[in-house]
This record gives sequence, C-alpha cells and structure tokens, in this order.
Amino acid sequence: MACAIVAASSRPALSPGVSLAGQDMIAPDLETAIESLRRMFDEAAMIVPFTGAGISTECGIPDFRSPGGIWTKMAPISFDAFLASEEMRIESWRRRFAMEEHFRKARPGRGHRALAALHRAGKARGVITQNIDNLHQASGIPPEDVIELHGNTTYATCLDCGQRYEIDWVRERFAAENARAPTCACGGFIKTATVSFGQAMPEIAMRRAEEWTRACDLFLAIGSSLVVWPAAGLPLLAKQNGARLVIINREPTEFDAVADLVVRQDIGTVLAPFAER
Repeated sequence: MACAIVAASSRPALSPGVSLAGQDMIAPDLETAIESLRRMFDEAAMIVPFTGAGISTECGIPDFRSPGGIWTKMAPISFDAFLASEEMRIESWRRRFAMEEHFRKARPGRGHRALAALHRAGKARGVITQNIDNLHQASGIPPEDVIELHGNTTYATCLDCGQRYEIDWVRERFAAENARAPTCACGGFIKTATVSFGQAMPEIAMRRAEEWTRACDLFLAIGSSLVVWPAAGLPLLAKQNGARLVIINREPTEFDAVADLVVRQDIGTVLAPFAER
C-alpha cells in the first residue's frame, strides 16, 4: 500500500450507498447513550472498535489535534524532515523523551477496560487503533488482536534493517553522544516505531483493518477526530458494507451525519458500565 498518513481538511464525497442519518441519532443524554449502546452490543454478532486519542486522555496521554493539543503548540515533524535533517532527528528525540513520563505512568482507562471486556466476551474481534501508547495491550487484549495503524511509541526501530531498540537504550545513547540522534549498527536511522506524516502506512495492518471492517456488523469509532487518512475512511467502509456506525467523541466529526448513534459525552463515563462485562 503506497498511501501515506495525511490529514484531511474536508469530508470526501459519500458513496451512493451511504445515507444521512439525521439529527435524531445524537444521544440526548448519558443514560440514553448507555442504553442504546447496550442494545446495539447485544444485537451485534461482531463489533470492531476503532480508537483515537480521546480514549487515552483520562490516562494522562495528551491529545495531539484537539484545541490546546500538542500540535497546536508545535508543528509535527514530517517523515521527510526526519530523514533529511540531523537537527530534526534530534528534535524528534527530544520531544519523545519529554513525553516519557506520560507514557511510562499511563495505565488503561475505563474505555480500554470496556473494550477488553468486549473482547473477552467474544463480541469484539480485537481493536483497531490510531493510538501509539500500547494501552490496549496493557488492558489485556493480546498484541496480535490490536491493529496499530500509526505504530507504537514505546519502542524504536531502525528504518533500514528493522532492528528493535528500547527507549531507555536510545536515551542513554542520546546522552552519551552529546544529544546526537543515535544510529543503528547497520548505519540506519533509529526512529520511534510510529508512523509520521508523509510516511507510508503499514501494509499488513491496513489490510487487516479493512478485512475486519468489511466483516463487522457494528463499528465503534471512539475518541477519533476522523480527519487523518487513510484510517478515517474505515467508518465509511463499514457503513458501505451494511454495518451500524457508532461515533463516541466529545467534539463533532465530519461523519456524524452518517452514524447510527453519536455520543458526545466523556468516553470513560460512557463505556465504564461495560468494563466488567
């Protein structure tokens, strides 16, 4: 798959088979939202959860795109810039080390635990995530059942040979080499195992995500702004294949009008009743 991670500025044209649901799909209150979700979970044969940054904010992981988020304070470093500039590689690692305390302290939240419970019950095949924090795995979902579309920041890899490096090792080398970006024994650049803007999406992960999406009858988009492509196209793919679509996000998204249920409440509070399913 040659596509790279990109941000969209507007919603694409809807396919002919996708109809608008209307304003009545927005849950008017928390109780209605929870009861609607309970009914839809019970009726579903296979649920596919798709998560974004919003599910992890209660765990202490800062958001990136929302107002006041990290990228409103500093521009993301593109993949091309990382490759072309030693200064950008150094800055990239400085930012990562500055975030280490957040990632190290973070524990799965109520939303993560609820999705893990759905997985244990056989309702959810696993989870597709845009997140890079490893919290779905920490919640008890086996790593092989977590599809990471944007990679994982809890370790690093060589861009040439694929060798894995732990973050502590990279930080030690960074300090020992007077804040120089470390390189692999093969000479390749070492980068967090995440997908940067302009970097090719992981082919296997995207293929699996599309297969899961086509096979589900209930697709849950949770805590995602649904503006980063190609991952943002998955909810529409689910609808095109006859699945119900639920969007749980504090802020409106470009796809609310095609959803069967929209919940604009705190994610952890909405999903907490399902955490011990």
